[in-house]
Order: sequence, then C-alpha cells, then structure tokens
Amino acid sequence: MKIASRRLPLKMWHRLAHRGVRSSQATLAAVDKSTQRLEHKNSDSPVRAGSPHLVVARNLEPLYDNLTAIRALQTIRASFPQVRLTIAGSGPDEHRLRQSVQDMGLTSVVQFTGRLEHDAMAALYRSADIMLNPSLADNMPNSVLEAWASGVPVVSTNVGGIPYLAQDGVTASLVPPANPAAMAQACLALLSNKTLWQQRAQAGLQEAQRYTWLYVRPVLSDVYRRAIAQPPHWSTGST
Repeated sequence: MKIASRRLPLKMWHRLAHRGVRSSQATLAAVDKSTQRLEHKNSDSPVRAGSPHLVVARNLEPLYDNLTAIRALQTIRASFPQVRLTIAGSGPDEHRLRQSVQDMGLTSVVQFTGRLEHDAMAALYRSADIMLNPSLADNMPNSVLEAWASGVPVVSTNVGGIPYLAQDGVTASLVPPANPAAMAQACLALLSNKTLWQQRAQAGLQEAQRYTWLYVRPVLSDVYRRAIAQPPHWSTGST
C-alpha cells in the first residue's frame, strides 16, 4: 500500500484556476494498495510492554522541527526507560540533530535511517507504536496517512491543514507546535492506556479508507466536472 500524491500539469492548473477552482481542491493524496505493501498492525495487540517504538518520517529540515520529537522522547524516558525513536528522513538539519541527540545522551535510543524506500518504510511502520509529526507548518502530510493505513496512532502538531485532516482525540492527538512537553504527554496517554491506543489505531485504519482510490476518484472527478461546467474567469491586467 502506498500513499500517492497526484499533482496536475501546470497547464491544467491554469485551466482550472480560470474556472474558479483552488489548487487545494484538485490536489489528491490517496492510499494506493497496488504499489506499496503497508500492512497494518494488529490493533488488538497491546503496545510493546515497556519498550515502545516512536517514529518520525519527515525531512530533516527546521520546518519539520524534529528536535521537538527528540526532546519529547527525553521526557517519555522517565516513564518508559526502554523507549526508542527512529527518524526516517534526510536533509540539511541532520548534523545539528545528531549533535543534539549526543548532547542529551540519547545516542543509544535514537536512530537516523536516512530516506527509506517503500518496503523499508512499510517495515518501519509495522514496528512502530506511535508516529510523531512535530512540524511547524504543514498541509496534508503523507506520513499521517501512512501511519493510519498501518494502524499506528498519530501524535501531531495542530498546524496548517492538520486539524482539517485529523480530528483531535479521535483519529490523532493534536498538540501545539514547538512544545515537547505537550507531545510527550500525548504519547504517554497512549502508551499508558491500552484501550485508548487500540481505539486510536482502529480509528486511523478507518480514516485511511477515505483516501483509497475507490473513494477519492469520484470526489476528484466531481471537482473536474464542476470546473469544466463553469465559464472561464479570465483576469484582466491594469494598463
């Protein structure tokens, strides 16, 4: 199973824009089961006793604030000393993040994998207990959809388009940005409550079904039909 984003050619964007369609209406993210094998965890099984595995799957850039996830891990260790964090991504912030991990004494429990290909990413999600999304700004991150499709509960910042994608307390735990304490508390609530963890995992699996091609295709087709039916709105420049 793969999360595939479909973006239209520039010429098509212009044609739709002239008919009053915003780019967000015609940007598609869907769970494509034919191109990657994401296998969801058994939502009836408990979180690994005492040794939870947290995952971040964002680029190593300041915008995605991976340092907040690392600081949250430091807090979580007080309750779960065997907790570990895997950061799957690459980018210019890697050296700074590695140095921070070393300064905090977390080298043995934080792994930087670099960018992972489809099968390796699927395997990572199968081993995960919680997916963290600490970004400072966001739209519709594929990592949230991937985690849902894999039965992994999500703890994310409540920035940008995230609150429109995920419902706080139902399909995800949403916390303020740049707040390691809040992110840690959201993780601890899930890790300490088997029932809550199972409910969140199941809710994510159900939400992921809304992004299968079977569901998304008619929605996007409807956007196209309505756009084509509208007369073009050509802008006139000032002279």
